[in-house]
Formats: sequence, structure tokens, C-alpha cells
Amino acid sequence: MLLITAVVASLLALLQVRLAFNVIRLRRDLKISVGDGEDDSLLRAIRAHANLSEYAPLAVLLLGCFEFNGAPLWLTALIGAAILAGRWLHQVGMSANHGSFKARVIGMQLTLTSLIVLSVGNIVLLGWRLL
Repeated sequence: MLLITAVVASLLALLQVRLAFNVIRLRRDLKISVGDGEDDSLLRAIRAHANLSEYAPLAVLLLGCFEFNGAPLWLTALIGAAILAGRWLHQVGMSANHGSFKARVIGMQLTLTSLIVLSVGNIVLLGWRLL
């Protein structure tokens, strides 16, 4: 059972829905049905939603492989927490009115570091199994 992956994937999905609702709300308020209408707040909301869509699937897939391949649960949980923190901080940094460039940078650092650690970790675990 992929317990940690299930929790991380579920929390990321809830964040995805929250960001989608934010885009929908802004589109309704601004009366912009397609594109961003050159509105900075809508552009930021769209990109925060899209960025999560770009990174979360690969992160969940790699995390699931890592857990399935026998990585220690504490390490899987730690990396899962880093992914969640990274994705949360990134969307905070992209928020329409109170964006923090520092939060956005830290969010991407956590996300990219997690992807690298999971990629290398999966290769190491598979190599170890093959030996």
C-alpha cells in the first residue's frame, strides 16, 4: 500500500482544486472568460494553477515509485512533506495581491530538490535490488 503517496497526492489534489476555484472566482469577478485579459491577478492565479499541474503529477509518480521500491517510510514522508511545502510556498509566492518572491523561490527549490532526490533515490533503490 502506498500510504504516504496517497496522502500527498490527496493533499496536492485539494490544493489544485483550491487554485482552480481561485481562477474561476477571478474570471467571474473580472468577466474574463478566456485568457488573462492582461490582468496581473488573473495571470498570477492561472500560472499558480498551471505550475502545480506541471510539477505535481511527476512528483507523485516518483514518490509512489520511491515508496513502492522500499524506501524507508520516514524518508518518503519527509520528501512528501517537502513537496507539499514547496507547492504551497510557490502558490503563496504567486498569489495575486501578496506575492512573495522569496516564498516562490523557496517553493521551487523544495520542489526541484525533491524531484532530484526522488529520481536519484529510485535509481539507487532499483540498482540495489538488481545486485
